[in-house]
Amino acid sequence: MSIGSFVKEKSYLFWYVKDLNKLSNESIVENVLNYGDFKDFQKIIEILGLDNVAQIFRKQLEKKRDNYRPEVKNYFTLYFDKYAPRDSK
Repeated sequence: MSIGSFVKEKSYLFWYVKDLNKLSNESIVENVLNYGDFKDFQKIIEILGLDNVAQIFRKQLEKKRDNYRPEVKNYFTLYFDKYAPRDSK
């Protein structure tokens, strides 16, 4: 499955977007982590790769402002620290 077909299948996660084809991987990761379930998360890991998703997430947290809910931010920080540590490469 491609990221594009995933987005079309899970379009309810991106309710505010008119053109689903213009979504960046960063927007997809953010919406899946905030609004998706664990199966959706596993699917984007399968498509984009664990290290890539972790890198996108961490890069978003470095910004002055992010759109993650506090509990989501905490959970995925712990998850990626355990399963995709920064020094894993």
